[in-house]
Parts: sequence; C-alpha cells; structure tokens
Amino acid sequence: MAHTCIHWFRKGLRLHDNPALMAALRDCKELYPVFILDPYLHTNTHVGINRWRFLIGALKDLDCSLRKLNSRLFVVRGKPEDVFPKLFNKWKVTKLTYEYDTEPYSLSRDKKVMELAKEHEVEVIYKISHTLYNIDRIIEENNGKAPLTYNRMQAIVKTLGRPKKPIPAPTMEDIKDVKTPCSENHEKKYGIPALEELSQDTADLAEELFPGGEQEALRRLDEHMKRTGWVCNFEKPKTSPNSLSPSTTVLSPYVTFGCLSARTFWWKLTEVYQGKKHSDPPVSLHGQLLWREFFYMASVGIPNFNKMEGNPVCTQVDWDANTEYLAAWREARTGFPFIDAIMTQLRQEGWIHHLARHAVACFLTRGDLWVNWEEGQKVFEELLLDGDWALNAGNWQWLSASAFFHQFFRVYSPVAFGKKTDKNGDYIKKYLPLLKKFPVEYIYEPWKAPRNIQQAAGCIVGKDYPHPIVQHEVISKKNIQRMKLAYAKRSSDHTESPSKKQGAKRKAPSVVDMLTKKERRK
Repeated sequence: MAHTCIHWFRKGLRLHDNPALMAALRDCKELYPVFILDPYLHTNTHVGINRWRFLIGALKDLDCSLRKLNSRLFVVRGKPEDVFPKLFNKWKVTKLTYEYDTEPYSLSRDKKVMELAKEHEVEVIYKISHTLYNIDRIIEENNGKAPLTYNRMQAIVKTLGRPKKPIPAPTMEDIKDVKTPCSENHEKKYGIPALEELSQDTADLAEELFPGGEQEALRRLDEHMKRTGWVCNFEKPKTSPNSLSPSTTVLSPYVTFGCLSARTFWWKLTEVYQGKKHSDPPVSLHGQLLWREFFYMASVGIPNFNKMEGNPVCTQVDWDANTEYLAAWREARTGFPFIDAIMTQLRQEGWIHHLARHAVACFLTRGDLWVNWEEGQKVFEELLLDGDWALNAGNWQWLSASAFFHQFFRVYSPVAFGKKTDKNGDYIKKYLPLLKKFPVEYIYEPWKAPRNIQQAAGCIVGKDYPHPIVQHEVISKKNIQRMKLAYAKRSSDHTESPSKKQGAKRKAPSVVDMLTKKERRK
C-alpha cells in the first residue's frame, strides 16, 4: 500500500541520519514534512531571541534542503493535538513518522498524538536518533535505575558496544516516486515565520555568530575534524572559559536542535582517532557526547528531574528567595567583572564556555548568592542556544552540589578563576567596555582601585559600575557551613548518596578531580 505520510520534524532538524524520515519515504506516494510551532514550547516557555533566530535559521536551511528534493517544509501553528486531526483529514494521511524524544512534555504530547493517530487509522513510526543509545535500554541494563555515576554508565555502554552508525541523507533516488503537493497559497499559510512575526524585539540583536541549520553544522564539523591534533589532544578542563574566541567546538547548539546527529559526530571523531594516540572520556570529545547521554539517562530515570522538591537524588537546600540578587546576576550587575562579562556574553551571543557556566552557576547558588538552582536553570533555558532540558537540569544540580557532585567545599572564586586563563582581563574588556581603561591589577576588582584611577578610567564604582553585591571571602565561608547543614539533614533523613543506594562504589570523585583540577577556592 502506498502511503500519504507526514514526517513530523521537532528536534532532528536535518536530513542526514534521520531514520524516521527514511521510514516515511518507504512505500510513500505523498510526503508532507511538517514542523509545528507549538505554543507550549514556543510561547509559554521563555525563549530568548537568539534561540528564536537559531531555530528560524535551522528551519530555513531544512526547507532549502527539502526543496532540492522537490519537497518543502510545512510550518503549522497550534497545539499538536489540535493540528493533527485537521491535517490527517485534509491530506488523507495514513502514516506519521517522528524522532523519539525523552522529555516529559514530549512524551505526554506524543502519547496524545498517537491516540489521535489511532482514531484516524494512521500508522505511527518513531525512531531513536537524538541520542547515541536507546536511553530506556541502558536504564533496563542497570536493573531499571538510571546509572548515577559516569563510570557506571560507561560500564553499561561498553557492554552494548559502539553507537549505531549514522545513515545517509535521502537522495533524489530515494524520493523519485514521492510527491509533495504544493500550491500557491502554501507559502502564506505554511511559510517559515520571521522574527518580527514572533513578537521579538530585534533592535538590540547582536551579530549572529552561530547561524542555525544542518549545512552550517556539517561545515563546522568538517572544519573541526581537519584539526586532527587538536581533536586527539582535546581535554575539556584544559580549555579556556574566557578566551576571546571559543576554545571548544560550539557544536552543542547544532546537536541540541538536531541539525547535527550525535551519532554522526561520534563516528567522525572515531575516524579522526583511528590509529592515533588520543584523549579519553570523560575529558575527550567522545567523553563530552557521553556526558550528554549520562544526563539524558538521569532525566529519564529520576522523577521531577528539573526540580528540587520531589527529586529523590537532589539535596533539599533552604535556598533564599532573593529576587534582587537573582535580577543582578541575570542582568550582569553583580559588581564582579568576570561574572558580569560571562552573563553579558550569554545574553548577547547565546553561548558561553562550559567552565564559564560553572563559574556563574556556582556564584548564583552555593558559592555566593544562595539562590535556588531552578532560577538559574530558567535563565539558561531562555538564553542558551544549546539549552537542553536534561543537560540544563543535570548541570545545575551538579554545580549547586545538589546531586552528582558532592564536594560543596570547592567553590569557584569570582576573581581568581578568570585570572588563570586571562591575566590581562581582555575578556572583561570585550564584554564590559566600561571597564576597559582600568589597569590590569584592578580589572577583576575595580572596587579596589583608588578614586583617581577610577576617574582616569572613566568609571566610578558605585555610580557607573556597581559595588560587589557580596563579600565573596565572607559569604562563601558562610555558605559552605549552610551546605554542611543541608548535607547533615540529608544524612539524618536516611537518604543516602544515590550511588550508595545502588550498591556501587562511588568512583565519581576521580571524574570530578579531572573536571575541577586546580579549581580550589581562593
């Protein structure tokens, strides 16, 4: 039977390594590639303008690739459960395909859509291609529980073998007997929205450093893979959080939106590593992809993963509800230039280095401001191009020492940490030009500069740039004691460290040592 098929693009905004799309093309006479602007994902959640711009770029690129195959992308507005019954009837659809997604909202949405498809006698096929492995399978292999240390996860994936090899993008040969019906009014009805249509204020939009789309993703991947020595020697903790141009690949936004397949990335790395000495997980580039899998597994296996309450692995901490501190952090006015420069880069460009995320997350939570990590999670979700539900929640729990990482006495200094890789403060001068005339010895601590030096720099602390919001040396010691109390309470509540519950030796500190090497409190 020849089908009329909808392939539903959600993440997975690409043609390469898209098994669900290839399943759509099998026994297909008519294909409708659809993307739904879902009000829950694109209106109710905070989506920053850089993320919007990246998504629109990815959709334009996808549409362009589909048109080369005599097809096109249909962008539909509305809730999937409202949209699909209309499309099923209008286009006489008999098959629906999509890439499997593990997020709680996605699973409940997909369940509703599957029920509607059944009512309309539409066959549903979904395929796993957003992650390297089948996440549910790994949890099964671990006696139905998410592995809660990286080492445990590595041991399980070792038994499963290497990830599946990626499949090529469809060609004209694959699609020669498939038509995508198009009419003149389709552009108006199903066209890709402009930023202005999405009620976004584009006046303050900075230059786009990371354009969305599959072609850009593959170009960047090829560019990095040519640097064989750099790829083989890559160790994440040795990269710089405050270099003027990124010291890592910045492929994460492309993997998050599915413009680049994680499996394609994995196997390209494998080709580069072949026969050469190279770094290993957790610090290597393969290791970074496995960290992604680790947090995906945790997010699937742990209830209420993006919250403190009701999350069985998360330490319950009496965070302060300090809206002024949160606003100062979010708006880059903490009075600590290193922290404010990072938050400025985040808002302007939509990306910051992983270790820069460490610094600002520790500062907001257990280090200095004692604000709940859930608040930081919301800000990152809005502003990061690579804001990924599972990774965002997992990393905020890690960095606030709420789960996974328990060495709460190791605190990032908002002054000393940045100096290690940028003594002259060039990064601060780039993102906080107001401070660029301060001498090197005061660029990280402008409040220590004598009044005449502040005047000469054209920036008076307390007037043109804020005083430090807290005294780091004092508050960080106080907060360590508060964390001690939270951990003591956790022990008295008999909630053991998750890894102990599993009866596995806790090997994670060795990973932590690698990731936080030399990052002791100053």
